[in-house]
Amino acid sequence: MNEVYEKLQGCLKSVREKTDFKPEIALVLGSGLGEYAEEIEVAAAIDYKDIEGFPVSTVPGHKGRFIFGYVNGVPVVIMQGRVHFYEGYPMSDVVLPARLMGLMGAKILFLTNASGGINSTFHAGDFMLIRDHIASFVPSPLIGANIDELGPRFPDMSDIYRRELRDIIKETAKEEGIELKEGVYLQLTGPSYESPSEVSMCRMLGADAVGMSTACEAVAANHMGMAVCGISCITNMACGISKEPLSHTEVQETAERVAPLFKRLITASVTKLAGR
Repeated sequence: MNEVYEKLQGCLKSVREKTDFKPEIALVLGSGLGEYAEEIEVAAAIDYKDIEGFPVSTVPGHKGRFIFGYVNGVPVVIMQGRVHFYEGYPMSDVVLPARLMGLMGAKILFLTNASGGINSTFHAGDFMLIRDHIASFVPSPLIGANIDELGPRFPDMSDIYRRELRDIIKETAKEEGIELKEGVYLQLTGPSYESPSEVSMCRMLGADAVGMSTACEAVAANHMGMAVCGISCITNMACGISKEPLSHTEVQETAERVAPLFKRLITASVTKLAGR
């Protein structure tokens, strides 16, 4: 058996020893957004450290656990904190949680993140629906022997963030009266914030927002047939766009400020996505 797949199966076995909950939708909560998980109808919770072989998040503000429960009756599994490549984990470990949630039964992966705005029409506190991404600056999670049990060797990536799901989220935002931008997300490795010249490069490549997560998870989930969608919370304008020094504290403060609106958008979107 493929070593990565064997580890994945070991994690699944460890989870199933604790709960047999089967989610329809998997949610990954970015920096400052983790409290949403505690506001749903909770059925079970598992700390990452209690899952054998599971990578543990080390970032402040990321609690590091799975929450299983219901959003308006929709069974969901929520990652309360994700694992990042810059924490020193191999990329196969970074995307292990996304793959694991797919094996738990989730058909949709709803990704969220805190990101830096590159598009000059954006402002801190805006929400950006991810239309596409640029993942060329981080290792592909599909490098190495293909895991045939998950997906094909050369998967199509022409519609990673499914148009059908994006249309539903846009319609939902409109109904809720929440302004929703749309654009391209670019993932860099981090953990340092980007230099002004790097931000200029990202802009020239067509990116509207930049961050340190998400794209690799989307690639892995798309490879195994999950339908993917994602929203970035623009917590700050990227270096060179903004003249202010960047800090993780600013990211958390902005995310927490707009959290009530973001939670409302997620709840309404999850409800509609499940009924599509």
